[in-house]
Amino acid sequence: MSGIRNRCGLLTTVRPSRYAGRMTVREIIAGKLRAAFAPQRLEVLDESHLHAGHAGHRPGGETHFRVHIVSDSFRGKSRLDRHRMVNEVLSGELAGGVHALAIQASAPGEAGQ
Repeated sequence: MSGIRNRCGLLTTVRPSRYAGRMTVREIIAGKLRAAFAPQRLEVLDESHLHAGHAGHRPGGETHFRVHIVSDSFRGKSRLDRHRMVNEVLSGELAGGVHALAIQASAPGEAGQ
């Protein structure tokens, strides 16, 4: 089991799914972000195919992702703080096979959501 901080900043336990071996990296990222931030909107795109031949790309993809997340957890936080929050939740993936992560994090009602 691993721990992540929920939207209140408390450490919560995440039990690995019995299907974890079958989950895509995109599904794992989405699940962790949902658990941590209870977003009103979440979009996780695997853009690995756009980076074929570039650094960090592997056959089979799952190396480059774009996240668009809207959550009350980001209200009153700077852009840098929001990115740090997301990066902390996904630290295992970023230390593993994820080479690049583009993040657009906003609070409900903000422009650009």
